[in-house]
Amino acid sequence: MKEGNILIIDDNSSILTTLEMLLTGHFKQIITLKKPNHILSYITQYDIEVILLDMNFSAGINTGNEGVFWLNQIIEKFPHISVIMITAYGDIDLAVRTIKNGAFDFILKPWNNEKVISTTHAALKLSQSQRKNQSLKKESERLKAACNQQEEEIIGRSTAMKEVIKIAQKIAGTDANILITGENGTGKEVFAKYIHTLSQRRNSLIVTVDMGAISSTLFESELFGHTRGSFTGATKDRMGKMEAAHEGTLFLDEIGNLSMDLQAKLLSVIQTKTITKLGSNDPKPLDIRLICATNINIPTQIANQQFREDLFYRINTIQIELPPLRDRGHDIILLANNFLNIFGLKYNKSHLHLSTKVQKQILDYGWPGNIRELKHCMEKAAILADKPQIDHVDLQTYHANTQDDLKLLDLDLDQLEKKIISQQLEAEDGNMSKVATKLGVTRQTLYNKLKKHNL
Repeated sequence: MKEGNILIIDDNSSILTTLEMLLTGHFKQIITLKKPNHILSYITQYDIEVILLDMNFSAGINTGNEGVFWLNQIIEKFPHISVIMITAYGDIDLAVRTIKNGAFDFILKPWNNEKVISTTHAALKLSQSQRKNQSLKKESERLKAACNQQEEEIIGRSTAMKEVIKIAQKIAGTDANILITGENGTGKEVFAKYIHTLSQRRNSLIVTVDMGAISSTLFESELFGHTRGSFTGATKDRMGKMEAAHEGTLFLDEIGNLSMDLQAKLLSVIQTKTITKLGSNDPKPLDIRLICATNINIPTQIANQQFREDLFYRINTIQIELPPLRDRGHDIILLANNFLNIFGLKYNKSHLHLSTKVQKQILDYGWPGNIRELKHCMEKAAILADKPQIDHVDLQTYHANTQDDLKLLDLDLDQLEKKIISQQLEAEDGNMSKVATKLGVTRQTLYNKLKKHNL
């Protein structure tokens, strides 16, 4: 398939016609222009990749200054475009100087047809390569912007939290793979970022991937990246999340939701420490620190042949179990006050604080949704507050009363998860979007959990 949009600019109509006829059979589209005034608009309109540019346009002027001027304009605004200068034999010295200024090459009048074709093909390859690099750079910057968000603070003085913080500080300086476990909403991603900031990789990216939200068809493209044309819709090269995390930290959230076939692909990358983009045969070395997280009991999944034992050992050099909020005592008040300060600023309500009654109320509550539920509760309280002191909070998010919370504490993690999802499905009349929003997960993650629990 022919490629390349070529723009030819010359004030001589016969030259334009001859070059157009010569190049038409070799490139996708040939555009001609007699005067240079519309060069910049033509570049955008026709997505030009290579320009053949005459040195002179005004009658009686042969200094080449006009060609140099437009060359500089093109390079300044469209640095990825390759410019070939068209010049007479007597202007070779000037043409050579334009190459020093950024021109790709020059062709002489009268020209050799094969030379013109080969030079234009070479210019097109350079232009496409520069555009690809520019695209990858933008993609990298986009990923960095998405990953380098303001990080939440680790707040906790309880014995349980002091213990996990102590472990994190011990292992942060190593490259050991870490598995963070704990109930939904306990702050696994925040803790992963905390470890990253303490590590030797803190000046590089931490890239987060929600494994429960990635469909099997997009897994390789999302994690490994893809090349242009590797599948329908792949119009340009794309950097994967793993490549973006090179020399930094890769955080794979909800690793327990990954299917067995995708687990095999992930294991291969971890073992070989290389990635190969979809559509490419060129493996690239990968230098990452891997942190994974799950709220699922993986040993149980291994016993049920739902998780690979060899992958479990690869990701689980060190395991950190984050305590549920109900086991953190007065940390609940510290976190609640922190969230009130945040939402007070957001909603322009200053000096928000909890009454003694409300403090006791939230300390007595079981917090099945953990920190995520507490955060949601404090935001709602801040929105509804008519005065600085919060005298009431709505703790009916998941259960009818505290007695129900205590009964649920007797369930294991999978049973608790199934119970909560079932109650939300009933409360929202099966509306998946509302249930996913209420639980703080993506629709894809919710579908995975429904399948897991046969709901």
